[in-house]
Amino acid sequence: MGGHLINQPLPQPSLQYCDPFILIHHMHSIVLPKQRENDVGIGPHPHRGFCPITFVYKGNVVHRDSLGNKQTVEEGGTQWMFAGRGVTHSERHTKELASQGGEIEIIQFWVNVPARLKMTTPQYKAISFDETPVIESETGKIVVVAGSYGGKVGPAPTISPLILLRCSLNRNGSQLYTIPRSHNTVIYLLDGELEINGTTIFNKQIVTMNHDGDSVTIKAVFDTRFIIFSGEPIGEKIEHYGPFVMNNQTEIMEAMRDSQLGRMGILIEEFEPDDYYIE
Repeated sequence: MGGHLINQPLPQPSLQYCDPFILIHHMHSIVLPKQRENDVGIGPHPHRGFCPITFVYKGNVVHRDSLGNKQTVEEGGTQWMFAGRGVTHSERHTKELASQGGEIEIIQFWVNVPARLKMTTPQYKAISFDETPVIESETGKIVVVAGSYGGKVGPAPTISPLILLRCSLNRNGSQLYTIPRSHNTVIYLLDGELEINGTTIFNKQIVTMNHDGDSVTIKAVFDTRFIIFSGEPIGEKIEHYGPFVMNNQTEIMEAMRDSQLGRMGILIEEFEPDDYYIE
């Protein structure tokens, strides 16, 4: 992705789509020092027809877009965007990280939206860790990013019903997680080893839940981090190509044309000379 090696648990040959979740990318890498800010991260690119959401675990992401937004999301924060009818954005890192180097770990995932909303006004929201409610117990933590869970309400907007949880469990810790039976649910394991209803999964694996109950018991074999993606299925046919998610091939072709004509906005990144690393 943008020249970076990533782990892609979704889509995969055995699971092309888990409505409303289209794609999950996990990037964990090192930014080498002595670079300029405009040489790191991912440069301007368009989106249309879905919500790209980024969880920042390590490092930071500097978001710029054709709507005029420029904000930095630090560790523990969330970058939420509704692409709507079209937006162009970039995902860089701060000049300090570019010049000094450091570790980057992010999860980006794409959430579909209903057809009736795909061509509406795009939106953006940066969410810090301090704005995000945390449920703590002796066995671990649950960070509620979106939806209602455990008496907490996540700050990320939801266009269709979603529950997004960033979870951690301590070694040998066990927790019962309540998930609506009507939702499609994906669990992605960043690292460690989990037992989910008696089945063991290992780091960077994904598992989907059957609609046979409203809870799941998860036990950590080692200290571990994982994400629970849970959402009400939209139930519409989708077509996706590159950065566009629509409902048919005609709409994909229109998105490609509109992007080439600049109808998804123009983003000209501006970097002051002081932003450059000078030896």
